[in-house]
Amino acid sequence: MALDPESQRLLDLMAAANRPAWITLTPEAAREQYLSTRAGAQGPRPDGVTVIDRGIPSPSGPVKVRIYRPISALGDAELPALVFAHGGGWVFGNLDSHDVLCAQLAIEAGIVVFAIDYRLAPEAPFPGAFDDVVAALKWVGDNGRQIGIDSSRLAIGGDSAGGNLAAAASIWARDNDGPRLRLQVLAYPVTDAVARAESYRLYNDGFGLNAPTMEWFFDHYTPDKATRDDWRVSPLRAKSLAGLPPALVITAGYDPLRDEGRAYAWRLQKEGTLADLVEFGGMLHGFLSSPMLLHGARRGAAICAAALREALVLRAG
Repeated sequence: MALDPESQRLLDLMAAANRPAWITLTPEAAREQYLSTRAGAQGPRPDGVTVIDRGIPSPSGPVKVRIYRPISALGDAELPALVFAHGGGWVFGNLDSHDVLCAQLAIEAGIVVFAIDYRLAPEAPFPGAFDDVVAALKWVGDNGRQIGIDSSRLAIGGDSAGGNLAAAASIWARDNDGPRLRLQVLAYPVTDAVARAESYRLYNDGFGLNAPTMEWFFDHYTPDKATRDDWRVSPLRAKSLAGLPPALVITAGYDPLRDEGRAYAWRLQKEGTLADLVEFGGMLHGFLSSPMLLHGARRGAAICAAALREALVLRAG
């Protein structure tokens, strides 16, 4: 499939901006550069949602979360909920970088979204981010009535590194009597930190995310390379993917991570877990969080919201 014209326009804008490559920057400078691009790509937060920032307890200290609740819901209604982990290679990204996407999902699906501001690498290498997402998932599951949600109707999701964390947290929940999850939404997830699939070669450079940048991310998050085959880093390498919640896996056609996203969806299906694989053939990695620039972002968010609504709202029993 051909590269979408809007994706090509985005690549042209990136080339014209001539920003330094992330791998040439310190993590702090990379974070600032990444956030500087988000306002124009996301646009304003849509109306129709109330937003509250708060801290929740975890073994490592308070974790900041942002809670999105659709205004259309009755004030005392116990709504289904999504626990969401943002992307950014475990090195950057925060509650603001994915603010619009989380608001869209809350409004369109009619659910509460809990966005997790997990600790970033290299200050908090593996398993810091994973531990924070698990702590948030446990807290949401244990405190449903107090926070206005129905904890029997929970989903988890994320994009890129956040998709990695969501997939790993789903495995943790299965094996550790965690909250029962009805859906996992995994957008272009990192699923294998050891092997490099064919899509790494095909889209090694010139399409936004590239192989050297992924190595930079891995080096910050997992400086001990021996940890990279741990299922919490590489969920594709888990001994079993049976018994996991149904999954919606979204991939981008021009993405180094495309093939490992496909492989994860296929292995889920092979081991008896329902999984839908939706590939946006002309899109780039990270497209969902750029609705002002990419029609694929708007359609992708709508597909995610529809899957969440079907799993959590329409199938309420």
